[in-house]
Amino acid sequence: MSGSGLAHIGVNLLWLVPGVVGGSEEYTTRLLRALSQEGPEDLDLTLFVLPAFAEAHPDLLEVFETVVAPIDGRRKPERVAAEATWLALETGRRDIDLLHHAGGVVPPGPGISRTPAVVTIHDLQPLLHPEHFSPVKRRWLTAMLPRSARKARVVLTPSDPASASVVELLDVPADRVRTVPHGIEPPTAPDPEVMSSVRDRYRLGPRVVLYPAITYPHKDHGTLIRAFAEVAGTRPDVTLVLAGGPGPSEAEVASEIRRSGVGERVRRTGRVPWRDLEAFYSAASVVAVPSRFEGFGAPALEAMAWGVPLVAADATALPWVVGDGGLLVEPGADSAWADALARILDDGEEARRLGAAGKARAREFTWKRAAGELVDGYRHALAVGEDDRR
Repeated sequence: MSGSGLAHIGVNLLWLVPGVVGGSEEYTTRLLRALSQEGPEDLDLTLFVLPAFAEAHPDLLEVFETVVAPIDGRRKPERVAAEATWLALETGRRDIDLLHHAGGVVPPGPGISRTPAVVTIHDLQPLLHPEHFSPVKRRWLTAMLPRSARKARVVLTPSDPASASVVELLDVPADRVRTVPHGIEPPTAPDPEVMSSVRDRYRLGPRVVLYPAITYPHKDHGTLIRAFAEVAGTRPDVTLVLAGGPGPSEAEVASEIRRSGVGERVRRTGRVPWRDLEAFYSAASVVAVPSRFEGFGAPALEAMAWGVPLVAADATALPWVVGDGGLLVEPGADSAWADALARILDDGEEARRLGAAGKARAREFTWKRAAGELVDGYRHALAVGEDDRR
């Protein structure tokens, strides 16, 4: 570590399989881009990545020193082994002063443990809702999350509620926990030709209810589908768009759509490119986020930035993100969700008010702010000695 610099910081991204890890990929890559633009001049950062990451995000390789692991990395045991062996050797060889594990876990192994660590814990869902995870993943995370919080000099989370849960459930002192929220860039309207193409390709109606989310159990697509079925009968121009890749609840979501009686009005798009998602936001009359558990809730922030009226679950981090920028509804309450959708679809003045309130709220979340909070977390970790962690 140089006397005046920020030290040599490594970022462990071996957990990040592009297109598989959900919103944490967007959060992490956008945060790194913000660091490249807004970070201090003395920032010396090295990324440790999978080959697939290097292919998916070549722009980051141009601005940061990047070391590509000699593994395919699609299988978790292979990634864990590489962290314990290859990554441990590389961090020692490259004189890494602080290693940021951005995927929630400080890997096991004596070699990797020698380097002081920061860990980003996106949420504590494995501890609070273990039923949403396979037995193997549940055992791994319930063991590793508390251990990782103890090993790290600083724990980073994406929201104040997530930080509070780390302090409470993992018994981490509050001065060792930092919130690094998501940011958002002011969106620009898609090209009219793109909008026309997206409308035709996905057969969108004149009005759209949008929910972008992988079909995980906690995302609670079922509540939204049932609520949509209640309002769809008297509003024939409304389409429900469920955008996002398939997850463990894909079959249940498909069954719910079939049972709804309005399946012909539901568009299940799967994972879509960002350009199409921007067009969805631009076309949306309302964005619904019924998720019962979020460490942050990026779709809520994205909806507000677009000025789209938002309905979100009054649960976990979503109220903290939404503030007064949208409607908050009891999670799982089908009729209440139907009422909220109808209120926005039928009341143009209310829709405009919510859209404006959402835009104002979204302006509080910037990637510049997030990058500054991350650098502050790094500085704090570098200043904390082994004897100061308890």
